[in-house]
Amino acid sequence: MANAEISFTLDEDSGTGATSEAQYSAKIQAIGSRLNAASNLGEALINLKDEICELFGADRITVYVVDGVKRELVSRFKSGNEVTEIRIPVAQTSVAGYAALKQTLLNIKDVYDQKELTAIDPELQFDSSWDRRTGYRTKQILAHPIVYQKYLMGTLELINRKSGGGFGGAEEKAVAELSKIMGVALYNQKRIAARGGRSNKYDYLLENHLLTQKELSKAHADAAQRKEPVSAVLMKDFKIPKKEIGSALEKFYKTSFIEFNNNYPIPGDLMTGLKVPFMRNNIWVPLKSEDKKVVIAVDNPHDLKKIDEIKALFPGRPVTFYVSLKQDILDFIKLFTQDEKELAEIDDILSQLQVEDEEIEEASSGVGEEDSAVVQLVNKIILDAYSRNASDIHIEPYPGKQNTQVRIRVDGSCTIYQTIPFSYKNAVVSRIKIMSDLDIAERRLPQDGKIKFKKYGGKDIELRVATIPTQGGLEDVVMRILAAGEPIPLDKMGFSKANYKNFLSVVTKPYGIIFVCGPTGSGKTTTLHSALSFINKTETKIWTAEDPVEITQRGLRQVQVKPKIGFDFAAAMRAFLRADPDVIMVGEMRDKETTSIGIEASLTGHLVFSTLHTNSAPESITRLLDMGMDPFNFADAVLCILAQRLVRTLCKTCKRKYHPSKEEFDDLVREYGEEDFKKNLGIEYTDDLELYKPEGCDLCSNTGYRGRMGLHELLMGTDEMKKLIQTKAEMKVIRDQAIGDGMTTLKQDGIEKIFQGHCDLIEVRKVCIK
Repeated sequence: MANAEISFTLDEDSGTGATSEAQYSAKIQAIGSRLNAASNLGEALINLKDEICELFGADRITVYVVDGVKRELVSRFKSGNEVTEIRIPVAQTSVAGYAALKQTLLNIKDVYDQKELTAIDPELQFDSSWDRRTGYRTKQILAHPIVYQKYLMGTLELINRKSGGGFGGAEEKAVAELSKIMGVALYNQKRIAARGGRSNKYDYLLENHLLTQKELSKAHADAAQRKEPVSAVLMKDFKIPKKEIGSALEKFYKTSFIEFNNNYPIPGDLMTGLKVPFMRNNIWVPLKSEDKKVVIAVDNPHDLKKIDEIKALFPGRPVTFYVSLKQDILDFIKLFTQDEKELAEIDDILSQLQVEDEEIEEASSGVGEEDSAVVQLVNKIILDAYSRNASDIHIEPYPGKQNTQVRIRVDGSCTIYQTIPFSYKNAVVSRIKIMSDLDIAERRLPQDGKIKFKKYGGKDIELRVATIPTQGGLEDVVMRILAAGEPIPLDKMGFSKANYKNFLSVVTKPYGIIFVCGPTGSGKTTTLHSALSFINKTETKIWTAEDPVEITQRGLRQVQVKPKIGFDFAAAMRAFLRADPDVIMVGEMRDKETTSIGIEASLTGHLVFSTLHTNSAPESITRLLDMGMDPFNFADAVLCILAQRLVRTLCKTCKRKYHPSKEEFDDLVREYGEEDFKKNLGIEYTDDLELYKPEGCDLCSNTGYRGRMGLHELLMGTDEMKKLIQTKAEMKVIRDQAIGDGMTTLKQDGIEKIFQGHCDLIEVRKVCIK
């Protein structure tokens, strides 16, 4: 780039060190060359900041770039460490904003001198908020707009002359020249990007200063950690509008962006014969048919393998691909594949729920909790959820005139069951409160209750109910369907042969302590009741303390704890010890007191069962020791620790056999551990090796999965393990010893069940890491 000749020199006291016109001109030209050669202008400015400050004798330099979308100036090149980003409007409310708005140079000796500012323009202000935030004191400012062919690109601001006094005429000429150089550099960078120089699909957001590179890197890292799409993190955490995400994707993929629309017409002709699991797993959906052309929404139009597979489903027809967000595509699939049979079952009831006149306020709609249609609707929701083996029912009202959503959790995953007209949201919640004996007038605090459904709907169903206040003066209701009937026999719990044999050997011991650990909803209580059922004999006295009592068994003396009145697990344990127990089961050992009493009971001739909220069996030992348990007493007491997860199983009706590739087999071996795989399973890769994959049918709602089974990790209290507990060994040492004693990890147990045809690796990975 050719720079105009600079026909001036700086005073000796300027602090620049430049002593001749030639030297000064050379420095300006050198800076210009480096800026124009830079692939990243931001990094180049950071590297040049000290050199530019020295050239002008300034203490600091700030370069603002125009955010074309928001009409703001953005600085990410400040030479101080206190502020990494500044956003100011292009307006008279700041010096840089004024220079940009008027496209004029400003040379101010004291920005806190209001008379000086008023003399320039009565509306000119100095924004002192950054000084207050950082503790830095701004006095002199030399500001110049960065312009390219009359187009505003930003503002260059020099702050505080080191030698004191104001910036002189020489600096004014120099800053004008440097601003001109920067204008060309900024324009060239945008032009290169516009020609397709992007390497990331979100570069559009960087170019328009909606996001910094650091923020984008953090979004990628957070998305990987949370297993969410990057777009979801950008919208949720960084408040990037979906429209801007769409613009970025359009520019990157060079195709149209499509957003989910609940009123989008269902392309019934295109959906016929398509497998819903295939669309969900591969993130695509057909949108419409125009003449002979098929329009498809896909998350990655550059995935050639996926594109070819989709095209093969529409032979002889041209296919156009739009880009869409993953969640939007999944929402389209839900919209297009609603189960018509399911809707018909409840249609008669919903037809009675006439949406109230829109002019009538919801609070005065006159719909009551005893309205016959409301009563029928709540009963129907509970009965349908029960018949589908749901574990939870979620009633989710939304503000204003948005309909209430009802979701049910089946096999660990939530699905939409139905929507209810908005004017009935309060009546439905009130009806459930009445059934639960809760205060229908209290809407500010959470409440807990229980429904014995037999007196309302005939079936013997018990539900635990929780109401939670939500935004807009509304209340969510979650109903947990409590397990009823006979406990599952121990031999039907999905234990491997080795785990079943070892677990059986400890549950029949006369004394000691057994822990079952895992997160909420992992089946810990079910496993404990199966074990208690196995030893529930006339000659054995069994006491249980639970919160709540979910599974009932004849022969067990079951107690519901009530922490609100001081009757907690510890109090129940102390009472049991005076009630001649043989076996004690405590729902959860949450604190040191309860755990200490449990260990003491196990050392005085009682068999104790309990649960822990820990991730693995070895981790449970370190957790208990960290709680302050005596290592010698604990080592003497422990019989075993069983870690458990529930994994979705393949639908037995539609699961399909297939021969895995060598790469898939090797992946399973690596996940298991090569040495352990050879020793424990000894399966070889052969031509007749078969695994199973999900397919989808009516019985499994076209998901390919139906039911769940347990994955187990059983740590036995061997003599060697007891010695490690006594010495408070590290968790890795404990884990290695447990594996040496024969323990298989949760993931290893899951992979064994994959080869048995019960589940697949996708589901196993969802519930366990190791």
